[in-house]
Amino acid sequence: MLNQGLDWLEQRLMGFCSSPVEYRRDAQPLTVDAVFGKTDYEAEDENGISVGGFVWDFLIDAATLGFEPEVGDLIIIHGRQFEVMKLSGQGCWRWTGPNRKTYRIHTKDIGDDV
Repeated sequence: MLNQGLDWLEQRLMGFCSSPVEYRRDAQPLTVDAVFGKTDYEAEDENGISVGGFVWDFLIDAATLGFEPEVGDLIIIHGRQFEVMKLSGQGCWRWTGPNRKTYRIHTKDIGDDV
């Protein structure tokens, strides 16, 4: 019953809170719906000083995307490019929720889409 509730909530999130984005790998565009997110992180530099920041995340249905995200893939939205990047200790994506149906893809804003 809990899994059914999780599925229902995820469908509502993707249905009402998502926007179309263009996902590019090897210049092959694919339009998918994504929910915007943010992951805060803290890392220690070589001098032991803690440095914090954040990365932009995109939540995308795994079945709709059809493949695992890879470092270097691009997500295009509103004329901006976001490059899929590895986040220390987490890889470039992780599952959102226990049902393992939605990717949380970590990216960095690399500027205007040209």
